[in-house]
Amino acid sequence: MKVKVLSRNPDNYVRETKYDIQRVPRNYDPILHPFEVPREYTRALNATKLDRVFSKPFLASLDGHRDGVNCMASHTKSLSTLLSGSCDGEVKVWNLSKRECVRTLQAHEGFVRGMVVRFCGTSFFTVGDDRTIKQWKLEAPGYGEEEEPVSTILGKSVFTGIDHHHKEGVLATCGQQVDIWDEQRSSPIRSFSWGVDSFSSVRFNPVEVEILGSCASDRSIVLYDMREATPLKKMIMSFKSNTLCWNPMEAFYFTCSNEDYNLYTFDMRYLDKPVMVHMDHVSAVLDIDYSPTGREFVSASFDKSIRIFPKGSGHSREVYHTKRMQHVICVKWSADNKYILSGSDEMNIRLWKANASEKLGVLSPREKTAVNYNQKLMEKFKHHPQIRRIAQHRHLPKAIFSQTKELRVMKEARRRKEKNVRKHSKPGTVPVVSEKEKHVLTVVK
Repeated sequence: MKVKVLSRNPDNYVRETKYDIQRVPRNYDPILHPFEVPREYTRALNATKLDRVFSKPFLASLDGHRDGVNCMASHTKSLSTLLSGSCDGEVKVWNLSKRECVRTLQAHEGFVRGMVVRFCGTSFFTVGDDRTIKQWKLEAPGYGEEEEPVSTILGKSVFTGIDHHHKEGVLATCGQQVDIWDEQRSSPIRSFSWGVDSFSSVRFNPVEVEILGSCASDRSIVLYDMREATPLKKMIMSFKSNTLCWNPMEAFYFTCSNEDYNLYTFDMRYLDKPVMVHMDHVSAVLDIDYSPTGREFVSASFDKSIRIFPKGSGHSREVYHTKRMQHVICVKWSADNKYILSGSDEMNIRLWKANASEKLGVLSPREKTAVNYNQKLMEKFKHHPQIRRIAQHRHLPKAIFSQTKELRVMKEARRRKEKNVRKHSKPGTVPVVSEKEKHVLTVVK
């Protein structure tokens, strides 16, 4: 005689302690759950609404400068250290965790045009309108010691930008030409010029460390290799580019901020047209910085706002602004991918969250699970009209809103005019030019 007995493992349904959640057996057969998708849609809608409700990106304002903040530099080893230079030649070192200034020094006469921290994090370099490159210790001087630079190099012309090699004691500066300096020498080891009046920005590639790029006043972007005697490539655009930033994860890609309100991402191997045109600003874009993951970047604009763009999207996912913030001159993304810092004309440095609705501090396991679940739901239903409308809506200042509307009307008028000219012309005489191909004039090799 056979006796069939039910055998169950208590580990599958019995709680280990009374504080554990009750385990509920579930059958995932879709036939038994006919309303699963409507239920998930409702949850996604609620999650999207709550995401906008809790979207409070502004964290703190660091005030203390007596003139507009012109440049910033983040520490290569410490997350809580930030350096800022203002238009009156003053440099401040900030402790972000305490949100206070720990050190102030008068570095230059006139503007501080650029600053960068050495790759080892022991010192930093500044350049200014007084035609000098100064190296300073990051440690504050001891009691009774005077605040003096470690070394000073006098140049032949005003420097407008500086960057440091990511692995060696080598500097790059720009002004009337791009100079490569050894830290131990008072004259440049190499100088590059290509019939350009002046340069506004120079940046080393963080992956291919011998490559650097610069933006020039004749609307060109020039690429160099330190191992070569001459520049590699020169690309001339329709409008002048202000700054350039390399993608820290993809060696070939860089993004430049332009005077025509747009940003352009290029592949350095194919400079004939940009990989992506990023639009949304309504005034000149002054600065840009990539996130450490390389997936997003933040831009600072003359229109008193900063925007966060996904690297492969033509439009921003976020726009930050306050009533008091004036023209934003410089911007930085923190090395832990959580914060953004912006410096503006009205002498303040502002600290923002990179993800506007993110909860800061320690999360319990249940909170983490809920956050991840809501993120997945919003991603799954992001193309539904109601959810997309709520997720994409942003309140903008009246000036930006009206300028955006005006720019849209102007673009539509140009498109309509071009379409009419093509309609009344001989076939083939007025070709269709894509948005990507409009902005690069020539590439010289």
